[in-house]
Amino acid sequence: MSSNVLDKFGKTFKPDQIIFSEYEPGNDFYLIQSGKVKITKIIGDTEKALDVMGPGDMFGEMAIIEEALRSATAIAIDEVKVLHFNKENFEVLLQSNTAMALKLLKLFARRIYDAKRKLMILNLDDNEAKVADVLLMLAEQKGYSKDAYEPIELTATQEDIANWCGLKPDEAKKILSQFVNIGRIQLGVSNIVVKNINEIARYVQQKRKKAES
Repeated sequence: MSSNVLDKFGKTFKPDQIIFSEYEPGNDFYLIQSGKVKITKIIGDTEKALDVMGPGDMFGEMAIIEEALRSATAIAIDEVKVLHFNKENFEVLLQSNTAMALKLLKLFARRIYDAKRKLMILNLDDNEAKVADVLLMLAEQKGYSKDAYEPIELTATQEDIANWCGLKPDEAKKILSQFVNIGRIQLGVSNIVVKNINEIARYVQQKRKKAES
């Protein structure tokens, strides 16, 4: 990252500082250079932690893309250094720094997918279905067909699964252990083998239809 870009767009937040709040207007977004940021959302009557982001991650872009209110709250966990963009300076960047603009556009595409997919998971009202849907999502990201019947290997920890589900780690681990006991998966330290992703897909579809009815 050039010092010129850092000088123009750099910004620092203190630990526990709220960067922006859910439902407020948004006209800017951030690319993390150092530190961690927690993303939270009110679901029902409870505040859920959606994600913890670190260097290289981007957040806040959905308000610009969709021209809507903020869909979540962003809080600095420790001292956070970011590149701070809004509509006006982002257009300048697109014209003046092609490499940086391309990197951000790729991040946009990934973040749009991640945000939409995570909301699909969180909208399920069954915790086992949420865990199963995370496994399905990870399979999708690796290009596996949901119609596959052979075992597939996914790179993820149990903590990663909990984070995607918005569940406490112990609750997610309990459900994953149940999946092991009934033969749906095998657990490694940082990987999960799904025995039959088609079965998982059908299970999630059934639960989603029930939640929507």
